[in-house]
Amino acid sequence: MQLSVIIVNYNVKYFLEQCLCSVQKAVQGLNAEVFVVDNASTDGSKEYLAQKFSAVQFIWSNENLGFAKANNLALQKAKGEFVLFLNPDTIVAEDSFTSCISFFQSHATAGALGVHMIDGSGNFLPESKRAFPSSAASFYKLSGLSSLFPRSKTFAHYHLGHLSAHETHEVEVLSGAFMMVRKEVLEQTGGFDESFFMYAEDIDLSYRITKAEHASGFYKNYYFSGTTIIHFKGESTQKSSATYTRRFYKAMLQFVNKYKEEFSNGLMNMLIKAAVLMSGVISGAKQMFIADRKTAAPSSFFVLGNETDAKQLQTITVKGVGNETLFEQNITSTDAVILCEGEKRSFKELIAFTRKHGSKLLVCVHAHASKSMVGSNSKNKTGFAVEF
Repeated sequence: MQLSVIIVNYNVKYFLEQCLCSVQKAVQGLNAEVFVVDNASTDGSKEYLAQKFSAVQFIWSNENLGFAKANNLALQKAKGEFVLFLNPDTIVAEDSFTSCISFFQSHATAGALGVHMIDGSGNFLPESKRAFPSSAASFYKLSGLSSLFPRSKTFAHYHLGHLSAHETHEVEVLSGAFMMVRKEVLEQTGGFDESFFMYAEDIDLSYRITKAEHASGFYKNYYFSGTTIIHFKGESTQKSSATYTRRFYKAMLQFVNKYKEEFSNGLMNMLIKAAVLMSGVISGAKQMFIADRKTAAPSSFFVLGNETDAKQLQTITVKGVGNETLFEQNITSTDAVILCEGEKRSFKELIAFTRKHGSKLLVCVHAHASKSMVGSNSKNKTGFAVEF
């Protein structure tokens, strides 16, 4: 078994449907297994997905186990030489998995890797490459100094702003949204620390991976720029909310306190707590003036595909059907486009289109084998999904 893919789902059945369709294409040619652990979803995920994906090994929990515990549940069953922890609100390219495995095979010291991630608007997600959240790095991020100096090696150290997103680098922290790890490394380190219910689990595991040993030293984590995936991002949390801010930085402090000798600084920790409180007040005030944190579904769409694709979209008002050249000549910032994956268009091409045009229009993804489409134009908002 070359690869085990583990996905944790919680009430995002349509996003997971698109994700699994892309995963099915990405595992072709590999000896692979796919696990989905459902954290007691109430959106009908079991009824909707179980029959559609007979090759997937579903684990249906009766309670919300949290991210770490749910992943570990599937990890106990995983047999792959490599294990991929993958978020359900992602779209991967057909060659994402094979290119990552090739990188491992040519880099014996690579213990784990993450990839170039973009959101639904085609924007690079800075959490694709990160440093450990020392007290100073956490303070600079929370205080806004990292945003003011996004390329600074000091102030933007948390997201390694001084390192190019278009080049492969050795990094400290990988994102749990796409985290591929050698199974032998996980056998040394164990899986995720279940004392972290949400956030910082990936930071903690990344740290332990750098302490795992191989024949000639310690393993390394890599940011691999050789493949790009979409991570819609807003499905799990609203990043502008006070609740997110409180939980995220509470998890940061939990990590810092777990490894006090390496990362803790009493004065800086106090400043972080004060900054968390202030951020919570600011976020709460913002929420008073923001009535809807969801991406509204447009009433009509252009279809990047053919007439056969358009006919699949039975409940959608179609403004036009065509290829990429036609859209590049005619699309405006007010348009929404459904990217139809199928025999003539790959997930990799859809990801490239999103990367190029996503900032100018609302991009939606529809896999040929699916009965839905999904879209999101903000990593801070919940996206939308339409079932056909």
